[in-house]
Amino acid sequence: MKELAYASNNNDWMVSTPEEEGMNPALLEGLAPQFEAWTEANVHSILIVRHGKIVCEHYFSGEDQAWGRPLGRVSYHSELKHDVRSITKSIVSLLFGIAIDHGWIGDLDEPVFSFFPEYADLRTPEKDAISLRHLLTMSAGLAWDEACPYSDPANSERRMSDATDRCRYVLEQPIVRPPGATYLYNGGLTALLAAILEKASGRPLDLLANEVLFGPLGIEDVEWVRYADGAPNAVSGLRMRPRDVAKIGQIVLQRGRWNKKTIVSQAWIDDATSAHINGEGLFFYGFQWWLGRSLVHRKEFRWVAGVGYGGQRLFIVPQLDLVVVVMAGLYDNPALTSIPGEVVLRRYAVPAADSL
Repeated sequence: MKELAYASNNNDWMVSTPEEEGMNPALLEGLAPQFEAWTEANVHSILIVRHGKIVCEHYFSGEDQAWGRPLGRVSYHSELKHDVRSITKSIVSLLFGIAIDHGWIGDLDEPVFSFFPEYADLRTPEKDAISLRHLLTMSAGLAWDEACPYSDPANSERRMSDATDRCRYVLEQPIVRPPGATYLYNGGLTALLAAILEKASGRPLDLLANEVLFGPLGIEDVEWVRYADGAPNAVSGLRMRPRDVAKIGQIVLQRGRWNKKTIVSQAWIDDATSAHINGEGLFFYGFQWWLGRSLVHRKEFRWVAGVGYGGQRLFIVPQLDLVVVVMAGLYDNPALTSIPGEVVLRRYAVPAADSL
């Protein structure tokens, strides 16, 4: 993979054609028409980046919302921000790696409670075994339920969001399995990671992100959904332009480098995108990143992904030097939410990149 240099402005992607980047254009011709006709998929944007250049970019119109607030029908284009939902978690992972690189945080096996002396009353021998690594891999062993809809008062993330002290709410949950034993999706663990980042760096999370990640990537137009106390929602609260989401994928693909400079260490990228635990279904889980594979042309292609509620997908396919972004508005259709991204990846992007 050749490392490319990018301009410093906020619209700095180089644009190419599929042919010039070794992709079969005929296999991409049906992409836009399919999603224009498939209105139930409510896809808002699709970007495909090959060899560091945008080779396919489409925007659509559809109903949308901003973290539950209806926006009506939106005609999307490259300058409009979109909810990325839990892709925010993967971005927090990059920030955590940068904090490790700077020496603000040391050993990943350090106990979580060492960062929260104010909650000493919640400590137990079992909870003392929870480490930073367990937060990153969602294997802390705390009771948590995000299987029910966010609108359900029983949803643990909703309860955390409504709590007067979010970190206390997470840490006071009972241990239901040994830390490190099994994966359980838990946005509260990402909230703890964000709080630790703020404590260790001495910066609010949004300012830290601007300073060490977004700024170096030329990402200037982001928005954070905020809690009632004004704190940014690190669990699922980022709104970004799809082109900027693609930059997050590209820096992972380039193992931490951008504009010939290291933003996140290669060691962190490699560790964060390696399989650490069995996730949901057939997927593995790294440090707030999903790991999976697709079978195309009877060949296996492994990918790394940031996954967000409502159909938000960021795929990185290292063996094809490929980044794919899909933004959608499937917040009320959980049965369909994963399908548009998979269609773009498996029916169009990967076959086109593998065909020439």
